[in-house]
Amino acid sequence: MANNNSSKKDIRRTATRTLRNRKVASRIKTLAKNAAASTDLESLKKNGAALASAMDKAVKSGIVHPNKVARAKSRLAKAANKLAK
Repeated sequence: MANNNSSKKDIRRTATRTLRNRKVASRIKTLAKNAAASTDLESLKKNGAALASAMDKAVKSGIVHPNKVARAKSRLAKAANKLAK
């Protein structure tokens, strides 16, 4: 158990951040599943754009590593090109 007031505050802040990060990560996973389930080009573009936007916002706030987002966006583009052919 924390003894100092600052330690108690750190615990509260960590709990708040954990909830926020979990919410964002869960949203990204849901959007990724939607994009992966897309069977035609139009739905892939729509779902992919939503996923890319959410991931960019997560990078901006430091929740997701930038390289992970770059890799995911590259895979989305690759999937879109495959469906376009």
